[in-house]
Amino acid sequence: MLLHRLSLCVGLPLSSCHSHTVARAASQGKHARVRPGMPSVRQWSNVPFLTVPLARAHGKSFAHRGELRQAKRVVVKLGSAVVTRGDECGLALGRLASIVEQVAMLQSQGREMMIVTSGAVAFGKQRLRHEILLSQSVRQALHSGQNALKDMSLPVLEARACAAAGQSGLMALYEAMFTQYSTCTAQILVTNLDFHDDQKRRNLNSTLHELLRMNIVPIINTNDAVVPPPEPNSDLQGVNVISIKDNDSLAARLAVEMKADLLIALSDVEGLYDSPPGTDDAKLLDTFYPGDQQSITYGNKSRVGIGGMEAKVKAALWALQGGTSVVIANGTNPKVTGHVITDIVEGKKVGTFFSEVKPAGPTVEQQTEMARTAGRTLASLHPDQRSEIICGFADLLTEKREEILSANKKDMELAGNGGRMTPAMMNRLSLSSSKLNSLAIGLRQIAVSSQDSVGRVLRRTRVANNLELEQITVPIGVLLVIFESRPDCLPQVSALAIASGNALLLKGGKEATHTNRILHELAQEALALHGVRDAIQLVSTREDVEDLCRLEKMIDLIIPRGSSQLVRDIQRAAKGIPVLGHSEGICHVYIDAEASIDKVIKIVRDSKCDYPAACNAMETLLVHRDVLRAPLFDQIIDMLRTERVKIHAGPRFASYLTFSPSEVKSLRTEYGDLECCIEVVDSLQEAIDHIHKYGSSHTDVIVTENEETAEQFLQQLDSACVFWNASSRFADGYRFGLGAEVGISTARIHARGPVGLEGLLTTKWVLRGDGHTAADFSEQGSMKFLHENLPVAHPLHGQRTSN
Repeated sequence: MLLHRLSLCVGLPLSSCHSHTVARAASQGKHARVRPGMPSVRQWSNVPFLTVPLARAHGKSFAHRGELRQAKRVVVKLGSAVVTRGDECGLALGRLASIVEQVAMLQSQGREMMIVTSGAVAFGKQRLRHEILLSQSVRQALHSGQNALKDMSLPVLEARACAAAGQSGLMALYEAMFTQYSTCTAQILVTNLDFHDDQKRRNLNSTLHELLRMNIVPIINTNDAVVPPPEPNSDLQGVNVISIKDNDSLAARLAVEMKADLLIALSDVEGLYDSPPGTDDAKLLDTFYPGDQQSITYGNKSRVGIGGMEAKVKAALWALQGGTSVVIANGTNPKVTGHVITDIVEGKKVGTFFSEVKPAGPTVEQQTEMARTAGRTLASLHPDQRSEIICGFADLLTEKREEILSANKKDMELAGNGGRMTPAMMNRLSLSSSKLNSLAIGLRQIAVSSQDSVGRVLRRTRVANNLELEQITVPIGVLLVIFESRPDCLPQVSALAIASGNALLLKGGKEATHTNRILHELAQEALALHGVRDAIQLVSTREDVEDLCRLEKMIDLIIPRGSSQLVRDIQRAAKGIPVLGHSEGICHVYIDAEASIDKVIKIVRDSKCDYPAACNAMETLLVHRDVLRAPLFDQIIDMLRTERVKIHAGPRFASYLTFSPSEVKSLRTEYGDLECCIEVVDSLQEAIDHIHKYGSSHTDVIVTENEETAEQFLQQLDSACVFWNASSRFADGYRFGLGAEVGISTARIHARGPVGLEGLLTTKWVLRGDGHTAADFSEQGSMKFLHENLPVAHPLHGQRTSN
């Protein structure tokens, strides 16, 4: 009858529920307990419910994490360590609240959610301890006096009694929490016998389907008050037989019975490791394949609960065999508990994903290890050898021109048929013979400049007699470069990585898949000349950018090449890895009162119109107020109109006009198109202040014939690139003579502006002594510090370095 009451509430607003007499009891904290033996109530079928069609036919598990977004029916298993507090007495209310919120949110998206929960024993233990202590304290006070209270001890509590005492309270807690999200729940208690009895199993299946159809979240638990011991040798003996001896096996059996798409098993470990967690060499396995079962070992069991990791893995593999995908993850980590379930459903790299499909190539983690190992060898090569690799790559770009252009044509056709790319994006995607020739020339410039890059001595100091210190350049380590539809970025960045001795991971946009693949093959062919083929890896798996940004123990620097949105997304995601780049290119050109007419027209046209989508294109034109009254201003406006540049008026500029262009919505806007803002300032200082307030510290220009004014602008303005009488488009590694660039940085440390070879190097200190100790230089010691600066000699060719 209670379940019938709940059914009346589903799909109605709370006010409507309360209008029913039978519904009031449910709204006051009561909940439905459904027993597998109960007959199904068919009169519910006339209640209308909105359901989302299944994303796929059940029968085969998902092969990749990204497919988990399609999961319609999801079972969430909450282990004892997740539900209970650290003292094993009582529930972890904060964790439960965040889990309930996530389940309710996924349910509201149209998914069918089921929970398999532990916690009844812990909750009951808390209640029984409280009752026993209260009872003992009263008896002791009556018979023995207050001093005897100190000697009270708690008896050992039997688990079945705890479960009986805690089950109703646990369910009432779930009911109260889900009510906050207008979500109804129903409780189902099962034992192993319910699955081995065909009639009971059919009843259970029918009940669960009815509840899911009515948008109710079933909360399932083993009936620990009456559950018998597990039957020996009956566990995991095929898809149709699994003994329910813990909630891991219960969740697996339930998921297969209900043809669930996904089983999320939350415990107190991050997932499955290749060795016991906590050991030095333990590595979290992102994906686990059934064939790898013999290559892992298991650690200790959880602090609570009757299962262990071995039981979880067996249950997961059993569910996987039955067609349900499985993820084992940590549900107790306060940093991720609030979004662990939603992250898994969104396909993010959380915990260990079980898959029957093993990829043909290495994982991204394996690629990173391969790149680091080969990168260290690359850094130790003779400078001439690194130059030879780069020149070989340049030769291949011209020799294999036809194959490259053929692959690029295929990408262009696919992109054109998709219809989602703008003309500017198509232009960036396109390669031509002239572009390949320019790339080859740039690579050869890098080959020349790499001769004295790695191992260059920057400083030498004689610390004391026979104790000399050197500071030398070394590679940063492993670089991750993420770039959008610009395949010409791949050879440029690869050459810079080779020249600087860095290992490199490349993640390109899918729109340039074929072009990137052949360019990467050519890069590896050149690297193979000196046995370092694996130093550059192209990530072609389905890794999300956010997942790559979490490899903080494997990647040393991330360099995004693409839109400002891409850069911002990566900066947010890469919390533990430095990001080199800029999120915006809000570049200014300031026209001083003493500017030359000819120079102004040339510089403004080039800065805005040469390549409007570039990050170094002008976005705001600042004009001294005296220029407004001069013929020069009319010529500027005529030129912009001729070039079809849409003008937005800044607040002050608009105040000067009777009929002004559309007023700018924000002075901090990167248009990336034939649009710009015009604003008026009263002085040089006001121009500098405006740029500091609204600019992005990228590239800013002054046009003036007054050298003193120009020098003041160059000295006071705090941007990565500051120009006098030159277009903002010169902010480019190739134009600076760097050969190529990995990007433009507006950061304050390490590298700033166009980042070429020098920006991919760091330093280390090398100290050569002869048995020296710090004690030798104490007050009682026999040695004195000299700290003499020594002349810096060029490094010998063939000098070996390592990072």
